Amino acid sequence: MYLFEGLRQQLTDYLPPHQVEQIAAAFKLAAVAHSKQKRQSGEPYITHPVAVAGLLADMRLDHETIMSALLHDVIEDTEFTQEDLAEQFGATVAELVEGVSKLDKLQFHSKEELQTENYRKMIMAMVHDIRVILIKLADRTHNMRTIGNLRPDKRRRIARETLEIYAPLAHRLGIHDIKNELELLGFHALYPWRARLLESQVKKARGNRRELVERVQQEIEKRLQEVSIHARVIGREKHLYSIYKKMLHKELQFEEVMDIYAFRVIVDEVDTCYRVLGALHNLYKPIETRFKDYIAIPKSNGYQSLHTSLKGPHGIPVEVQIRTEEMNLMADRGVAAHWLYKTEESSGTTAQVRARRWMQSLLELQQSTGNAFEFIENVKSELFPEEIYVFTPEGRIIELPQGATPVDFAYAVHTDIGNTCIGARVNNRVFSLSKPLETGQTVEIKTAPGSRPNIAWLNFAVTGKARAKIRQYLKGQETLEAEHLGERLLRAALGSTNFDEIPEKEFKRVIKETKVESREALLREIGLGNMMSIAIAKRLMGQLSQLKDDAATTTTNHKTLAIKGAEGLLVSFAKCCRPIPGDDIIAHVSPGKGLVIHRRECKNVRGHEDEPGRYFPVQWDNKPEAEFITEVRVEIVNHQGALAKLTSAISATGCNIHGLKTEEVDANIYYIDVALTVHDRKQLADVIRYIRKMPDVQRVSRLRK
Repeated sequence: MYLFEGLRQQLTDYLPPHQVEQIAAAFKLAAVAHSKQKRQSGEPYITHPVAVAGLLADMRLDHETIMSALLHDVIEDTEFTQEDLAEQFGATVAELVEGVSKLDKLQFHSKEELQTENYRKMIMAMVHDIRVILIKLADRTHNMRTIGNLRPDKRRRIARETLEIYAPLAHRLGIHDIKNELELLGFHALYPWRARLLESQVKKARGNRRELVERVQQEIEKRLQEVSIHARVIGREKHLYSIYKKMLHKELQFEEVMDIYAFRVIVDEVDTCYRVLGALHNLYKPIETRFKDYIAIPKSNGYQSLHTSLKGPHGIPVEVQIRTEEMNLMADRGVAAHWLYKTEESSGTTAQVRARRWMQSLLELQQSTGNAFEFIENVKSELFPEEIYVFTPEGRIIELPQGATPVDFAYAVHTDIGNTCIGARVNNRVFSLSKPLETGQTVEIKTAPGSRPNIAWLNFAVTGKARAKIRQYLKGQETLEAEHLGERLLRAALGSTNFDEIPEKEFKRVIKETKVESREALLREIGLGNMMSIAIAKRLMGQLSQLKDDAATTTTNHKTLAIKGAEGLLVSFAKCCRPIPGDDIIAHVSPGKGLVIHRRECKNVRGHEDEPGRYFPVQWDNKPEAEFITEVRVEIVNHQGALAKLTSAISATGCNIHGLKTEEVDANIYYIDVALTVHDRKQLADVIRYIRKMPDVQRVSRLRK
C-alpha cells in the first residue's frame, strides 16, 4: 500500500473519504492482478497504473475515472474479466476499463492508415464516455515518460503514433498540458538529435533575451499597478515542438521564430481582462489586425482568452494572452477541467457551458444506432473543426480541409481520377463539382476516359494537390482547344475588323512586342486567360502605337473615361501610386480587373518593358472637371493648433481633404499623410507650394508607397 499513499494524499484534497476508500479497493485488486508482472525498466508493473491515476488526479477527475485508471490493464493482461470488475466496482468502471482495453488493440501506424472503422471505434469509445480517452491520454503520457527503456524501433513507432494521433486528439479536446507534454516527449523520442540541438539553441537564446523579457514584464506589471489592476504576469516560453514545426513548415530561421516575446496576464474577473487590454494598448502600440477576442466568441472546445500583439521596446513584437484563472484552467485542461461540473447545469462560465454542451452532444450519440457514416455525420465539425472527413463508396475515409469540393476529393483519391472526373454523386445524389463537401458524406466520382481537367476548377479547388495537378495538366497540354478559344475571343474583340484580313506583318509585330514565340502561342495565351483579347486586338489594329506616337494629342470629348485608348475596357486607378492627370502613366492588364492605371515610376510596375503583353500604353484624356485622389506627406513641428492650421490652409486652396493619418517621428516632429482630391499635377504643385510656406512645416512631398 506504500505506493498508494502519495495518490491518497492527492485524492483527499478534493474527493470525499468514502470515494477514496473505493479507489483504495481498486488499487488492491490491481496490485494483486499485476503482482507477477514487471515493466521493461524492472519496476513492479503496478507503478504504471498508479502513475496514470496520479496524472488524472492532478486534473481533479472523479473517483470512477481514477478507479478505471488503476484497473485499465487488468482485463487485458490478467485473468480478471469485465464481469469480475462490474461485480466488485460497478458497471461504469468495468465499461471504462473495457473501453480503454479496446483502444489498446487499435494499431495506428500513421495518420494515413487511420481508416474508417478504427477512427469510428476510437471516437465511439470517446462518445460512449469521454473519460475513456482521458484515461488513454494519461496512459500514453506515462508510457512516453518511460519510453527510454524500449527498443529503438518500438520507441520510434510509439513516438510517431503519439505525434500523429494522440497529441492532436488532446489538442482537439483542449487539454494543452497533455498535448504539449506528448509533443515534447514524442519529439525527443522520434528525433533525439534534432530535439537536443534545438533545446541547446533555445537555452542560449533564452539567456540572451533575459534582460529584455524582464524589462517588458516589469513595464507591464508597473502599468497594471498604476491602474490598480491585480494580476499575475508570466513570461510564456515557446514550446520546443511548435518551434520545430514552425521552422519546418514555414521555412523560418531559428532567429525568426525566437524574435517574438510572449506573455500571459491572468486576472480574477472577465471585465478586468478588457481593462488590462486597454492598459496594455496605452503602454505599447498595438499591431493592427493582430487582436482576437476568444472571450466573446470562444473556440469550439471552450477555449477563452484575449490575444493581442504589441510593438514593445525597440519595436520588438510582444504577444500577450489575457484571461481569468478559470479560463487558464480551461486552456490547460480543456474538457477534463469541466468533468466535475457536468451535473451542475446552473453554474459556470460560457466556456464551461459550451464544454458541457459539447460533451453532452457526444454522450447522447451513444444511444444512436446506425453505421459509421451516420455517426460521423453527427460528430461532424464540432470535434474536428479544421478538417472534414468523407468516405469513398468502399468506406475508406478521406481527410480534406474545410471548404473542399468533389474535385479535391477526386484528386485526393488518385490523380488519374481527378484528371478524368466528369461529375460526382454524394450520398447517391447528383452533386455539383463546385459545391463544398460536408463531414460524413459518401462521395462517388464519375469519370470518362477522354475527359480532362477544366480551367474553371481552379476557381473552387482548395487543396494544394488538386490545384497543382490541374495547373500541371493544363500547362502540359499543347491543346488546340486553348488556341481555338483564344481565336474566338480575339475575333470578338476585333469587332467589325475581319481577323483573316489582318496582315501577317501586324501579327509578327505584336508577337515581337508581347515576346511570345508564335501566332499559336499568342492565341493560346489569350485562351488560357493570361492576356486580354481586347488589348491584343488594339495592338493588332495599331491603336497602341498611335497612342505612343501621339502623346501630345488631346481630344475634347466628354466621355466619362479619363483615359484615352481604354474604350470598352474596365479602368481603375492604382492605390499604391495614386496617378493624377499630368503624370506619365501606364496600364497593367489584369484579366478580371481590366486596366489598372499606375504612374510609370511606381515600383509595382517596375520592369514593364520586359513583359509587354501585360502592359498597355495609355494617356490622359483632356478632362479638367474630373477629380482624383492623391496623397502628400507633410513633416510638421507639433504644437497646439498645428493640424488645424494645416487643414485650413489646404481648404483655402480649394482642395477637399479625403483622409488624414498621423505618425510621430520623435518628440515634436510629426508626419501627416493627407489624401487630397485634385484635378491635375498643376493644382497639386500649387497646393504643395502653399503648404510649404507655412511656418512650422519642415518638408512636403508627394507620397510614394
